Amino acid sequence: MTDQSGAAAATDGRPRILGPVRTIDYHTAGEPFRIVPAPPVPIPGATVAERRERAIDDPDVDGLRRLLCFEPRGHADMYGGFVTPPDDDGAHLGVLFWHKDGFSTACGHGTIALGAWAVRSGLVPADPSGVTDVVIDVPSGRVTAHVRTGDDGRVREVDFVNVPSALVDAGVPVATSRGEIRVDLAWGGALYACVDAASAGLTVTPENLGELIALGREVKAALAGDARLEHPTDPRLSGLYGTIVVDDLGTSPDGGPHQRNVTIFADGQVDRSPCGSGTAARVAVLAATGRLGDGQVLVHDSIVGTRFRARVLERMTDEGRGAVVPVVTGAAHHVATSVFEVDPDDTLTPGFVLR
Repeated sequence: MTDQSGAAAATDGRPRILGPVRTIDYHTAGEPFRIVPAPPVPIPGATVAERRERAIDDPDVDGLRRLLCFEPRGHADMYGGFVTPPDDDGAHLGVLFWHKDGFSTACGHGTIALGAWAVRSGLVPADPSGVTDVVIDVPSGRVTAHVRTGDDGRVREVDFVNVPSALVDAGVPVATSRGEIRVDLAWGGALYACVDAASAGLTVTPENLGELIALGREVKAALAGDARLEHPTDPRLSGLYGTIVVDDLGTSPDGGPHQRNVTIFADGQVDRSPCGSGTAARVAVLAATGRLGDGQVLVHDSIVGTRFRARVLERMTDEGRGAVVPVVTGAAHHVATSVFEVDPDDTLTPGFVLR
């Protein structure tokens, strides 16, 4: 049996794991996030971005990703992160985000989960004011989780303050099996192609999931090699991460947009949440096109009916183009604490995926 890369996932790439692997699983608006507080393999590098670059080709680090993401311990849509040291003393922790196809440059729902976990676990002591800042270094930069706690000390929700986000190009024509459609390319720590669902003859509903996945993959394949996918200063951040298919649901009570989306990322993975970095990218698009004004809120729903709220914190210039600093608000919940072990006789190590 092979995975999508063609590697013999059931027998090759067996990670050299010393001892059990402890994980703490959360979900953010329905999307899983498997936290590995103490990865049992070395992850070298001076910065998180450098660690990610090395991890991609490191058989032990990548093998640990596969072990925790692939079946029978995970599944094709699993997501998680290896906690690492931060780049410097200005942050509390670093993280390498991972999914079934590799290591991503950003993950908003994961940042929300990490913020909730850091306060809930006591890694970052809760501020008596009720808002605790958890600063996290991720491959695309430094982000902050404003973790909000109630009078009982329990985490209620998290404001994810992202890296500067921007509309890269609007109305890019893309040929698909559903005809030519127009996409907006937007950066939110990762690069996304945003598609109006109606323009492709679709709505963002669970019964259309197969067609939405197919469209997301088509768009990504059609844009492969496009010069606009190159990051202007850091080639490690280049490439199209996912396709965001959007239903416009009108306006929210404050006059801001109300939308529903599904983000198809990596190779056909489906984000159950409204997608944190994708929501940041949507904020950039809507702010640049005048749909989201200062003080207004984007109400952003997922394909399963969960919700993020997002707004513009600051307008600025970044990488020579107009940009915004988005704030995305959501909630994360602890679902499990697990200890994974590798049976030396288990030939399904690191595992397999079926798509």
